[in-house]
Amino acid sequence: MNETEPGRHMAAEIAEQPDVLAGLVRARSDIAEVGARIAQRPPRFALLAARGSSDHAAVYAKYLVEVLLGLPTGLVSPSTTTLYGAEQDLTDVLLISVSQSGGSYDLLEVTQAARSRGALTVAVTNTPSSPLTEAAELAVDIRAGTERAVAATKTYSATLLALYLLVDAIRGGKAEHVSDIGELAERTLTDSAEGVEQAVSRCRFAERILTTARGYSYATALEASLKLAETSYLPTRAYSGADLLHGPVAAVDATTAVLGLASAGKGGAAMSDVFDTVTRSGADLLCVGSAAHTVSSAALAVPVPETAEEVAPVLEVLPIQRLALGLALARGLDPDAPRGLRKVTRTR
Repeated sequence: MNETEPGRHMAAEIAEQPDVLAGLVRARSDIAEVGARIAQRPPRFALLAARGSSDHAAVYAKYLVEVLLGLPTGLVSPSTTTLYGAEQDLTDVLLISVSQSGGSYDLLEVTQAARSRGALTVAVTNTPSSPLTEAAELAVDIRAGTERAVAATKTYSATLLALYLLVDAIRGGKAEHVSDIGELAERTLTDSAEGVEQAVSRCRFAERILTTARGYSYATALEASLKLAETSYLPTRAYSGADLLHGPVAAVDATTAVLGLASAGKGGAAMSDVFDTVTRSGADLLCVGSAAHTVSSAALAVPVPETAEEVAPVLEVLPIQRLALGLALARGLDPDAPRGLRKVTRTR
């Protein structure tokens, strides 16, 4: 690949994901050990701390923990610690801090404070030598390798898979639903290529894009919105399908492109009324997922192999990453160099 070609890093890292995901499953024994240690100290509830793409992975983990482990789970507001100095009693609480770089100051401070207040702390990161890993009691390495593109691709999907493997291990699972995830990821990239190309053509001149989903796939809608915004500078907004019908759908019209997630399972099935409503409003509806072909109102369906519902976000984000890459290039932009962004964002 030409070293000066726009988007070369993002394209290469999207293509690496089948191998990255397969490798992570092969190395699951390390994650299983962390899961077993957590199971030995059953928490009364769980908290998740993250920023950016990692925050979307944390939303996915929230569904995993609440549904598969039956634990109440919340997303941390880091500023309650870093700005306001709040001191919560975190005895018997599980805190999972998710950061691809492990270098966010606020997440480091949250993790240190939580550990000092009684929480069992776990760092999920792509940088085993990071300050966040050192601050946490336990650590999970997502094993994605160096990521040169500013827009997270392989680190995002690997983080999702690592979180799934962790939660599955806590409940005593054997990762049977992801045993062939590398092969499925390869199929996803191959089978969705034509649909993504058509989606790029349909959305190239879009003025705004709305993304929507329910259940586990809501995390994918959030990540899709971010990817499109940071690579193509498109005004985007992500909504839960349920929230969309509570008012924001009034702003949907023929100038709106809607990217909806429709994977097999309860979350995808719950999107039927949402998809019908946005198409009646005149929106151009693009559906991605293993059940996308069943959405009769969709102008375009991009296929994804069917998996257990809780695993679907690992695969359904792959064609969306390709869509973000393709749209950026079609609009004359370089997704490897989005304006105003750096690979590691440091916040307090």
